[in-house]
Amino acid sequence: MVSVLTLNFELATLQDLPRVVAIYNQSIPGRLATADLEPVSVASRQAWFAAFDPSRRPLWLMKENGNDVGWVGLEDFYGRPAYSHTAEISIYIDQHHHHEHFGQQALTYVFAQLPRLELQALVAFVFAHNQPSLGLFAKNGFAEWGLLPGVAELDGQRRSLAILGRRFD
Repeated sequence: MVSVLTLNFELATLQDLPRVVAIYNQSIPGRLATADLEPVSVASRQAWFAAFDPSRRPLWLMKENGNDVGWVGLEDFYGRPAYSHTAEISIYIDQHHHHEHFGQQALTYVFAQLPRLELQALVAFVFAHNQPSLGLFAKNGFAEWGLLPGVAELDGQRRSLAILGRRFD
């Protein structure tokens, strides 16, 4: 039997941005979760962070026993009013906490928040070679809504981007 640790979710504050960035930067060398090729700075992510709105598009820190083990955020999709009931979801887990089912807990938590946030659909952009993330989203009812073949180049290899989505209405 697998023991699953229970997480707490807290709205991220500007003081949390260095930790959010540190967790994000951990994902860059693996070439699975982001198209950034070099670490990003806290300063470069301030405008991005400021776009999160706790009442509409929150960014939550995932905490286990008071330690930040990841984050999950919802961002506007495509920036046009007709898409106001759709958000893009991003989940990043600290590298020391992979395979602890925190991604699943993040999705379960976010799904429970959707009525309050007036969201009817979520989209996720996932590299087509990122099997762990594809599996997590598929297990949670997401389907492939599109594929952008060979749109990214990572270390000399062209990589495709899957567009995953799920409706909640």
